[in-house]
Amino acid sequence: MNSLDSFRLDGARALVTGASRGIGKAVAQTLADAGADVAVAARTAPALADTVRALEDRGRKAVALTGDFAEAGAAAEVVEQAAAALGGLDIVVHNAGVIPQLQDGTPLLVPLQQLPQPDWDSVLAVNLNATAAVCRAAHPHLARSDRASLVLMSSVAGLIGTPLLEAYAASKAAQISLARSLGVGWARQGIRVNALCPGWTRTDMTSFATENEPLSDWLISHVPAGRWADARDVALAALFLASPASSYVTGQALAIDGGLSVADGGLAGIPKPPSPLAAG
Repeated sequence: MNSLDSFRLDGARALVTGASRGIGKAVAQTLADAGADVAVAARTAPALADTVRALEDRGRKAVALTGDFAEAGAAAEVVEQAAAALGGLDIVVHNAGVIPQLQDGTPLLVPLQQLPQPDWDSVLAVNLNATAAVCRAAHPHLARSDRASLVLMSSVAGLIGTPLLEAYAASKAAQISLARSLGVGWARQGIRVNALCPGWTRTDMTSFATENEPLSDWLISHVPAGRWADARDVALAALFLASPASSYVTGQALAIDGGLSVADGGLAGIPKPPSPLAAG
């Protein structure tokens, strides 16, 4: 077998949550490129129209599912609907996640002592509780697969200190811990579980930073690679973890961060300008 065949997913049945845009959409397209049929989930059906069209243009079966993972039971229902529509599940990439936001959608960047408890609870409800629900619901379906892979989309925020986003960082660290525990606990059942930890990636969620030049420059000054990641950078790593190419990889947290999580940014000599968030 050609080595590149190890990255093929022909005939695989995949679910990607949070797939309407950004990383989730890129992951869904990349899995379809590799041959998988893909169920995609988001909060609303219209948001998934472009993703579904892109998958069908690739000649793959696409199933659109809706659910607000902030609501109890929604995550498990999406998993069950995906399994029913595809005839089972071989791959789950759980990408849905949130950060604290104001009512107008602006990120709420405040230290923990200023973060209202309801905002903490809403982040943990989606990023941690719904993640556990996805894993729990996916388990019986993955246990029946001979190519089972579960990928949790964590973040570099779960690996390093992330001031002003403590709720998000804590939830992402918890996802890493869950991936490690399930990776070990489910290994003898043939289910691999890993976490992906993207660094600063250009998405709608990070537009508050990419569209603020001083903040963007300051953030990237801490990245040895010297650039923002693209959603495809993360999607290709997800393909690796979903495919037979990573058949001996489980319980791991793979950082896709340009070296950000390396101690002191990898190179102590990289000049780092003062934070634009430090004023006042």
